[in-house]
Amino acid sequence: MRGKRLALAVMMACAGSVAVAPLRLSAQTATPEVVKIDKARIDAALKAMIADGRAAGTSALIWQDGREVYYGAAGMADRVGGRPMARDTIVQIYSMTKPVTGVALMQLWERGKFGLDDPLAKYLPEYANMRVYAGKDAEGQPHYVAAERPISVRDILRHTAGFAYGAGPTPAHDAYVAANPLALTIPLAEASKRLAGVPLLYQPGAQWEYSIAVDVQAALVETLSGERFADYVRTHIFEPLGMADTAWRQPDAKLPRFAAMNIKTDGKLVQQDTATARKLNFEDHALTPGGFGLASTLDDYQRFARMLLNEGELGGARILKPSTVRLMATDQLDPAIQDRA
Repeated sequence: MRGKRLALAVMMACAGSVAVAPLRLSAQTATPEVVKIDKARIDAALKAMIADGRAAGTSALIWQDGREVYYGAAGMADRVGGRPMARDTIVQIYSMTKPVTGVALMQLWERGKFGLDDPLAKYLPEYANMRVYAGKDAEGQPHYVAAERPISVRDILRHTAGFAYGAGPTPAHDAYVAANPLALTIPLAEASKRLAGVPLLYQPGAQWEYSIAVDVQAALVETLSGERFADYVRTHIFEPLGMADTAWRQPDAKLPRFAAMNIKTDGKLVQQDTATARKLNFEDHALTPGGFGLASTLDDYQRFARMLLNEGELGGARILKPSTVRLMATDQLDPAIQDRA
């Protein structure tokens, strides 16, 4: 029996976002012909996304069994400027920043900088003595209780710390919005302190909920490494992997390769004005978030995906140990933990 392995990267200039998605597919197959790449069918799918208004521009790259087996693009990187989507187009990848942050933190775990079940407050003291929102009292006022146990590092890696992440129906969500922990004008250390002042939505370890925890991971990387987060990621991940076009702050010289941003208005994609689209990646900001903010290319992120597919190594650069990648790919949630999403 032969195991088939594929890495797929897709970039889209779509409704309000540009995204990159790496996929790992493993299948035990009787013959190597079972997993087939139908170029014409993929080309048609990319073009259909443009035709029906789901995206302004899109491209895809597939790496299978040690070689590239597909590349294709459709639509425009900049419709106003008449610039087509190209292989070297730089796009904002939003939450695909998160896997990069996780890899950075797990590198430090390999170096013995922390234990997965260590209290987070051991390294970021602001998270000691957290409060948890427990509903409203008889007078309709918010009621808070003490956390039953400390937030652990494992909690911020698996979204079980209890953090909020934006708007919601509780006073804890309101406190999050008021704290504005992801303001681009503040550094990660200040972002972490602001978040620590926001009550938790639930007891640490009790439930899973997608959260700002990955930005806390970035703050932890800074504390444990003694380096600015962006500098650490560049020297320990991007440079070893040859990801020369991936960064939070892009050089101005790369602006001609940057994909325009689009928002959906009345069911149609509308290209954002230039200043708004460029703000995140072509201006200097104090904040280097762990949960979003990177801009990258199809080939760069494909190298990151292949490194994970190869259990931590690519082209002679060892980023993580195979055992660490396997640990990261293992379900860490206790069966009793409920998904609130």
